[in-house]
Amino acid sequence: MLIVDDQAMVRAGFRLIVESQPDMQVAGEAGDGQAAVELVRRDRPDVVLMDVRMPRMDGIEATRQIAGISRVVILTTFELDEYVFDALAAGASAFLLKAAPPEELIRAIRVVADGDSLLAPSVTRRLIEEFARRPPRAPARPKQLDSLTDREREVLTEVARGLTNAEIASRLHVSETTVKTHVAHLLDKLQLRDRVQAVILAYEVGLAG
Repeated sequence: MLIVDDQAMVRAGFRLIVESQPDMQVAGEAGDGQAAVELVRRDRPDVVLMDVRMPRMDGIEATRQIAGISRVVILTTFELDEYVFDALAAGASAFLLKAAPPEELIRAIRVVADGDSLLAPSVTRRLIEEFARRPPRAPARPKQLDSLTDREREVLTEVARGLTNAEIASRLHVSETTVKTHVAHLLDKLQLRDRVQAVILAYEVGLAG
């Protein structure tokens, strides 16, 4: 794991939290986005904890450059961060406040390391609000959407609303395992990396709102 923040004390705090887990290890630290990109390309860590505002290169651009190599957890001081959408669109898999309890950070790391994504409810709301505020766009509708079954399309809509698998299962009266299977299938058909990309696509094509 790589910890990226321009404040040494913040990096030290995150290191203590991460290394309190017997199955987690910090491979390195970086004080800015440029250094983070170089370290990721060299060491290829599974997960990167990434600050947003940093000198030389900010966390959004760094995330954009490394999202295909490592999975990124964006950490920010402000819940109403203006960069929420941009960070997620750049390829971040999770977005948490720096003030979140240590157990939430550990949970986010585990979720992301397992290949899933995690959005705090407040962040999901911000993402939805951002799409509602932006002028309508008419992007090309991915042909893959036509390959989704009615149930997969329904699940995608619920994912875009920020519901968890358990909440979707309850809403659709199916098992959580069934929902997980539907999510996996729709991500595969749409060639998306994770739920974050699914949320973004759903709003861009007008499938949710």
